[in-house]
Amino acid sequence: MSPRTRALRESVWAANLELADSGLVTGTFGNVSGADRDAGLFAIKPSGVPYADLTPDHMVLVSLETGEVAQGDLRPSSDTHTHHELFRAFPCGGIAHTHSEFATALAQARLPIRCMGTTHADYFRGDVPVTREMTEAEVAGEYERNTGLVIVEAFADAGISPEEVAAVLVANHGPFTWGADGLEAVARSEMLELLAGMECTIRAIAPDAPRPARHLIDRHFLRKHGRDAYYGQE
Repeated sequence: MSPRTRALRESVWAANLELADSGLVTGTFGNVSGADRDAGLFAIKPSGVPYADLTPDHMVLVSLETGEVAQGDLRPSSDTHTHHELFRAFPCGGIAHTHSEFATALAQARLPIRCMGTTHADYFRGDVPVTREMTEAEVAGEYERNTGLVIVEAFADAGISPEEVAAVLVANHGPFTWGADGLEAVARSEMLELLAGMECTIRAIAPDAPRPARHLIDRHFLRKHGRDAYYGQE
């Protein structure tokens, strides 16, 4: 094994352990992947293996070109082809998927996480969208690949930047988030769940609450992200 693939496996293993420690997953739900685009590979958690039993060697290497296993003795996550389509379409280096309580509840209700204030805008520049329902043919066919394609379609149809809103709710399924690497994707999953909980509360106590002004949302997002960001230290 080359030092490069060893480093990729170790980083994705660490991100999966971080996901397990976050409290966002139960049992073997969820997975994290990470890509090395120069090497043409991504690594992902193996299917159904308890997080406590994982080692770096368990991480399965997958071709970014074909989506097929390139190296590994275990079967990769059942969501591998979803991750593959997202890596193909979005400029990210890591993807996380959970079945966290509030985000999954909204996904199952087919409700987006609306951008209702500055806490949300600090991380996502607008609503976190929910995909359309998948057709019978999409589910009966290459289901996991079609899940990824439906996510990509949701962003394209709504004109949403996957860099400014690095999260999605898959209808009747659950959330996916992405970032520069697996650890950043996990951090976004944690924030997404917090925001989903807030959204459920807002819908319960004030279902007709007014939206914040766009200029407030933009200011809070851009002070943390982009060329002119000034939040934090240099």
